Amino acid sequence: MASKTKRPVLGTRALNRATLARQLLLTRSEMSAQDATGHLLGLQAQNVKPPYFQLHARLAGFDPAELAGLMESRQAVRMVTMRSTIHTHTVHDALTLRPLVQPARDREINYFRKGLVGVDLDRLAERARAFVEAEPRTMAEIREELLKEWPGADPQSLSVAARCRLPLVQVTPRGVWGKSGQVRLTTLSEWVGEGGEVRELGEGSGIDDVVLRYLGAFGPASVKDMQTWAGLTRLREAFERLRPGLEVFEDENGVELFDLPDGPRPDAGQPAPPRFLPEFDNLLLSHADRSRVIAPELKGSTWSGNQSHCTLLLDGFLAGLWKLDGPTLTVELFSAVSKARREEIVAEGEVLLAAMGEVGEGGDGGRSSGSVRFGAVRG
Repeated sequence: MASKTKRPVLGTRALNRATLARQLLLTRSEMSAQDATGHLLGLQAQNVKPPYFQLHARLAGFDPAELAGLMESRQAVRMVTMRSTIHTHTVHDALTLRPLVQPARDREINYFRKGLVGVDLDRLAERARAFVEAEPRTMAEIREELLKEWPGADPQSLSVAARCRLPLVQVTPRGVWGKSGQVRLTTLSEWVGEGGEVRELGEGSGIDDVVLRYLGAFGPASVKDMQTWAGLTRLREAFERLRPGLEVFEDENGVELFDLPDGPRPDAGQPAPPRFLPEFDNLLLSHADRSRVIAPELKGSTWSGNQSHCTLLLDGFLAGLWKLDGPTLTVELFSAVSKARREEIVAEGEVLLAAMGEVGEGGDGGRSSGSVRFGAVRG
């Protein structure tokens, strides 16, 4: 049971600064791309470019070739993990986090059970594994192969079942900066070789370690926050096991927050520089209560339909949207800011353009000096 002892309260700005510190967004880190990807427990990667922009916002002197090299050397992989979305992970985390989210993948299959009547899921997994391990396959090819054995099943349901039952990775050149490639899949073990077999994550120390790492990257946080990040339920038991060794706070609404004893909790007044974050950045998706970064009145402002926009942080909070169109970086603020703030935004935008401009999937690796312009204020 939770203690009735009065806990220290962390206000919104205190939570903001603590989270930015964990996310390497207060000061760019000297970490390697591999270490940063591990520290952050992966990089959201529905699209090819976002992982590179996530690291640019967080690492000093980041070169996209560093992460691209990890992809090509198979030290990092793209696969479905948290929230049933694609992430770029180190191989270690692919092996650790994929079994953590397996219960959610099993529930996902249940949503498609009407299209899987008469399908033996163990047999489906065996056939799909043999097919993709013979050579990487597209999802359409996987569907066609499975339809040979279950012609009466729903094609989409078959492919979802294969993706949920097997730890499938997207093989390169997909995901490599400056290159293009169709999504082709094989198993994690086939792609990374010996030692790449996913093992079950026990209910004890394995899950506990992931909780501690989550707090190290996203804390202070509630049980519900971590469940939102992972797309899971029933994580309270792990937090309770760890409670004696954790610091416990509450937010201004009385929600219990857990943290590592040595977790950085900077002063709420510490300056936070502007940061350009890509669409789907984990900072914006990994808490049940996102008010530590997104003011309540701006809730939903980073989405149009199912499309996520690239976001600008100013003083640590969501302040606008941006897009890169060739050599031009266009910023649309949600409210007017001072001349000094605009100059800070321009300076950070020029850093982005110098390192990341004029490059993308299928690009030639060139760089552009570019320019930063401001669109109409959205507010």
